[in-house]
Amino acid sequence: MSVSPPLELRLLSDPANLAKVRATVRQASVDAGFADADAEQIALAVDEALANVIKHGYGMQTGRPIRLRIEAVSEKRRTGLRFVVRDYGRTVDPATISGRDLEEVRPGGLGVHIIRTVMDEVCYEPAVGGGTCLSMLKWKSDD
Repeated sequence: MSVSPPLELRLLSDPANLAKVRATVRQASVDAGFADADAEQIALAVDEALANVIKHGYGMQTGRPIRLRIEAVSEKRRTGLRFVVRDYGRTVDPATISGRDLEEVRPGGLGVHIIRTVMDEVCYEPAVGGGTCLSMLKWKSDD
């Protein structure tokens, strides 16, 4: 599965769709040269982003559109993948997006922390026409 040209996925806001997207992201990452362990972490981060869209952007409403774009990037002798998640739900002020305190022991609420830990660059922006656009970039490690 190549991401050159970019791979565009359109899915609906249903948690049942996430397993297939995780598999696609994992395979695209391996195909781009990421190690299996890194590909698993990338798939987890993208999964968390999509789960946050479903839960927070759409309030658990199913059937709402989500777009995921996967594109290869290269810059100054390094390569990686950019993942762009676009939703049409509630627009979120990027300044208010934060993970919960890691000292607080309870299930859930770690999605933003996972995304920021796994990815090298993370940018949330209000999308034109409503909703939110999340861009996540992961560079391949020098082996």
